[in-house]
Amino acid sequence: MAKIADTYFRTDPWKIVEEGFDPAYSRVSESIFSLANENMGARGFFDEGGSVDSLRGCYTNGVYEFERIPRSYKGIVDRSHFMIPTADWLLTEIVLDGERLDLGCAEFRDFHRELDLRTGTLRRSFIWRSRSGKELKLSFLRFLDMVHRERAYQRVTLEALNFSGDVNFGVGLSFQVRHEGRDACFWNEAHSETAEGRLCLQAKTLSSGQEVFAGALIDLPAEAVAEHEDKTLWLRCRIPLRQGAAQQVDRRVVIFFDGSVEQALWDEGNRLLDESARVSLDEALIAQEAYWASYWAVSDIQLEPADTDEAAVAAVAAEQQGIRFCSFQLAQTYHGGSMRHNIGAKGLTGEAYNGHAFWDTESCCLPFYLFTNPSAARDLLLFRYHTLPMALERAKMLDCEGACYPIATLNGDEACPLWQHASLQLQPSTAVAYGIWHYVRVTGDTDFLRQYGAEMLLQIARFLKSRAARSSRTGQYGFFGVMGPDEFHMMVNNNAYTNYMGKRTLAYAAEVLRELRDAHPAEFRALAEKTSLQDAEIETWLDVAGNMALPQTESGLIEQHDGFFDLPHTDIDAIPVSEFPLYEHWSYDRIYRTDMIKQPDVLMMLYLYNSSFSEEVKRINYDYYQPRTIHESSLSPAIHSILAAELGSMEEAMHFFGYATRLDLDNYNRNTREGLHITSIAMAWANIVYGFAGLRSDGDALSFAPHMPERWKTLQFSVSYRGSVLAVRMEREKTVFLVRDGAPISLQVYGKQYLIGREELSLAAQ
Repeated sequence: MAKIADTYFRTDPWKIVEEGFDPAYSRVSESIFSLANENMGARGFFDEGGSVDSLRGCYTNGVYEFERIPRSYKGIVDRSHFMIPTADWLLTEIVLDGERLDLGCAEFRDFHRELDLRTGTLRRSFIWRSRSGKELKLSFLRFLDMVHRERAYQRVTLEALNFSGDVNFGVGLSFQVRHEGRDACFWNEAHSETAEGRLCLQAKTLSSGQEVFAGALIDLPAEAVAEHEDKTLWLRCRIPLRQGAAQQVDRRVVIFFDGSVEQALWDEGNRLLDESARVSLDEALIAQEAYWASYWAVSDIQLEPADTDEAAVAAVAAEQQGIRFCSFQLAQTYHGGSMRHNIGAKGLTGEAYNGHAFWDTESCCLPFYLFTNPSAARDLLLFRYHTLPMALERAKMLDCEGACYPIATLNGDEACPLWQHASLQLQPSTAVAYGIWHYVRVTGDTDFLRQYGAEMLLQIARFLKSRAARSSRTGQYGFFGVMGPDEFHMMVNNNAYTNYMGKRTLAYAAEVLRELRDAHPAEFRALAEKTSLQDAEIETWLDVAGNMALPQTESGLIEQHDGFFDLPHTDIDAIPVSEFPLYEHWSYDRIYRTDMIKQPDVLMMLYLYNSSFSEEVKRINYDYYQPRTIHESSLSPAIHSILAAELGSMEEAMHFFGYATRLDLDNYNRNTREGLHITSIAMAWANIVYGFAGLRSDGDALSFAPHMPERWKTLQFSVSYRGSVLAVRMEREKTVFLVRDGAPISLQVYGKQYLIGREELSLAAQ
């Protein structure tokens, strides 16, 4: 693999630290220092703005705009939607002796910025030397409330170091924000109001008709004047400073969006703002610290180096920082606050991928929530249930039956205008089915299956049956003209992943509906009436599943799709680092005509249904496909690391683990500037738990098969399972299991069954 780390941030076990400022790294830092609380997010841009290269983005989950797309053929969407920036609540203006603060051209020193993972706070400080020779120390603090997710906070502290005098200070709130890719503002002002220390602004999108309320309470140390510009409100004042004495400005913000419009939203937004006035910034900060302390008590992963060698200690320290950063960002991105939300590929950290969620949610992100926050996992699947009507319409557009879930979406509608992805990739539908299967298997929540899952499975099975066809040569069923997870090969036949996932989905749908018919006949009849289900359909699904093609040699090597073994070979290690990202440096058709793979395809199937394949099959396929995979997708390295660890290739597993865990921190793909890779972040967690601890949750029982990397002395983590918290401590010679909270847990370790309770169970490493 030709990609290498681009190390920039200081290693710290609990912080991401930037010492000194490099303008060339500005946008990467903005992504890394992003904050979110599921409801809203803000990139780590400078509060005061300026001429530094920046993507100044504040986002509200679920807020988007429409755009029309000329329709060329039936089945291709003619309207897309994309996430847009919402109210900029961090607007800050600082002017000293007529010079406005701008780090793009100002003289400054002692620049320090840090994201504290224990408290969810972002702090920045530096000393500004104005053209007049005055030195002003500035400190900025911001955080987003993880409990009251409509609230956010900012504090600016000013200290005159070598003078006494006035500083002009402005606090703004604005919907005059531009979507960078489309170079346009998509907001019309609806309501505004200013009062002493209070700004309220409400705006409406141009075409989607969504309205957002933004309000701020500002504690200023001097009398302020209110100003109203285009979709922007300001409070401006002159702050008197005495040498050596600090002054501070606190801002408490409410960003509110719930689908209501006009007066109802305005009234509720003002009520929430009044409610937030009862809590000071310092009190909110204490509550914030308590929230994160509680989170880390259950979700922390701890690494200890096995060697005191400086290089070994540094490597483990970087891994420790990386895995905590990933866990932190996952908790920020989503924690089950609304069934209206999903997990965008970039979360709320940037505008790339238009804010869309993909099939990665169920296949890659869901396990983290299954074992840390099961109710959030349930809410993720309920998003798919509530958007089932859109999936039904999408299938009709493709001349199919049932439900076809979108490859890219914010609201449930297909938003991808690229036909080769939107029409050829069946992964979203089979991933939703897999997510239901996995969720029920791990949680035992059969009520969810009866109330929601069965209907989704029924409609997905209908879609797959209508999309499958018999080969005129072999008589077997398969999916023709598809694009598998690889995405570097399109319009292929019998993609192994697509066929196998389709087979398993059809069989599972039939099993669920048969059990529902036998155990809950009244519920089955109601569902059958609602969906016009005929018993013969279930038998047809089983026939298709039982006769599905899976291209495979006698040795067990699975052909990715018909004809893959005949493709010309590309030596991926010979591709220069300067040619990444590949989509920006290779022509589109050049990518498609070799055996180079973007991301795991066959190996993805072996990861998801791991217990269904023998070690021999996993090994021969790993050895064949790993050298052909370029890892242009962020989910790719962790999948390889997990399988490598299972197969005993620990050096290779650790290599991929370092890449997966620090993909954004070290800018491996040279595109962190566009936003974080949330799928990679989720898979980094899985890399620890599924990879080195050997957790498997797709078999008949929860199981572990720990494999300790040589450079670690201990690995500690916890998982939630059916109401209990299981603590795991891996050491060189043994692994210790203990139920820290809840009832005893039955699980397998190295293939043997154990009942784990409040007393430690120590098992020798194998």
